[in-house]
Amino acid sequence: MISESELLQRARELNQAALGAIYDQYSPALYRYAARLLGNADAAEDCVAETFSRFLHALQNGSGPREHLQAYLYRVAHNWITDQWRRAPPPTDPLDPELPAHDGDPAQIAGANWERAQVRAALARLTPDQRQVIALKFIEDLENEEIAHALGKPVGAVKSLQHRALGALRRVLTGGEENVYEPAG
Repeated sequence: MISESELLQRARELNQAALGAIYDQYSPALYRYAARLLGNADAAEDCVAETFSRFLHALQNGSGPREHLQAYLYRVAHNWITDQWRRAPPPTDPLDPELPAHDGDPAQIAGANWERAQVRAALARLTPDQRQVIALKFIEDLENEEIAHALGKPVGAVKSLQHRALGALRRVLTGGEENVYEPAG
């Protein structure tokens, strides 16, 4: 298997096979990341498309990442998501009258859906950096060093953001604080 640094070097030369391999390797995780934060499959697809478009444009201009490709792609996706949230806050999940049939207890399914909606709403109340740290750490399972590269911050700052974000989530989810972060708008 080809290393990330070698793949990135070939991509900097606009090698089609390398660009395709990068897309194949990173697009599923970027899609999951965007879908979880945006709560919308179409918006998540737009995010992935725009992330790779910006990546390709940067390579064509002789810029883009020199190392830490995964972190770079997550940063681009995060910036796009943050721009979307600045335009309009993330939607809450409406009750869908056409809920798909599931095997299992409807009360458990409804409870799980309600909990996901509550967590998504709580995440929306965090600062963009806090939201990204939580998503990358606990959803994408990245290490603090990888998150630091994605955010362009020191590891200590990532740990601090994570600590503050978890405290804010705890307060929001337990009713201890209504608004943690209000985006400018």
